[in-house]
Amino acid sequence: MKHDEKKAEGNVSTVTQFILLGFSDLSNLQGFLFGVFLIIYMIIIIGNSLIIILTRLDPALQKPMYFFLSNFSFLEICYVSVILPRMLVNIWTHDRRISLLECATQMCFFLMLGATECFLLAVMAYDRYVAICNPLHYPLVMNEKVCVRLAVGSWITGMPIQIGETAQIFSLHFCDFNQINHFFCDIPPVIKLACGNTSMNEIIVYVLAIVVVSAPFMLILTSYSKIISTILKLPTASGRAKAFSTCSSHLVVVVLFFGSATITYFSPKSKHSAGTDKLFSLFYTIVTPMFNPMIYSLRNRDVIAALKKLLFKK
Repeated sequence: MKHDEKKAEGNVSTVTQFILLGFSDLSNLQGFLFGVFLIIYMIIIIGNSLIIILTRLDPALQKPMYFFLSNFSFLEICYVSVILPRMLVNIWTHDRRISLLECATQMCFFLMLGATECFLLAVMAYDRYVAICNPLHYPLVMNEKVCVRLAVGSWITGMPIQIGETAQIFSLHFCDFNQINHFFCDIPPVIKLACGNTSMNEIIVYVLAIVVVSAPFMLILTSYSKIISTILKLPTASGRAKAFSTCSSHLVVVVLFFGSATITYFSPKSKHSAGTDKLFSLFYTIVTPMFNPMIYSLRNRDVIAALKKLLFKK
């Protein structure tokens, strides 16, 4: 990004608030958008809450795989709650102002929860690797103590990194123009508002993104390369199908999340517009969490059986 045209001297003001433009260009569809996003938010809350309840109540789901799944479902509720409620208020009230502190807080929680999702997906891939490649050692390796440590580690590992990243972004000077062309305080549109040269800040963002996104993704790829190799060596087709079915849901979620996030943060900025950025951000921040409960429930016999027991319990 070239911000040299923005003169730091004289153009810097004490910016105390931003304007989240969101989807304000679709002025005739504000009521429709509010209804759609409200329904999506309710689906996410209900769907993920149901998975948490099932994994807590059903004895058949007292396994490491479902322990991590309940953590993932709770994470998804937190993740979308950082963005969607604010977006709904903005659309309903037509007041798109957000203070500097509120913007920084939203960005910080979004980044921390996004990092947690990356690490937790890597942990879930490791769980499937141990279950399929070392089934005899699975109960010993993935005992309760290890599972709790892995889950806690996923939640807290990215926190100091993302707090530091948010602090360095909001230590920048912001110009008079305070309109964020996005529906939440994400890094690229906020940096665009900064005065002067932000090249070093962008380099830091890319380096941290590589650490937080690429490292877990490489662990996932390594796990699945070994999983696929092991599955292909199984003697029967039914055995291969059964083994693959235990990790197919997770694989779909990984592709959806990392695919859309990679396009948003790692593709060259000249390749797409602000509208495209918003579309892909909408996909991995809202659409994917909505489909996750459906993906895990519809493709998992244990979850379906537990759901039937809960719904048809006399």
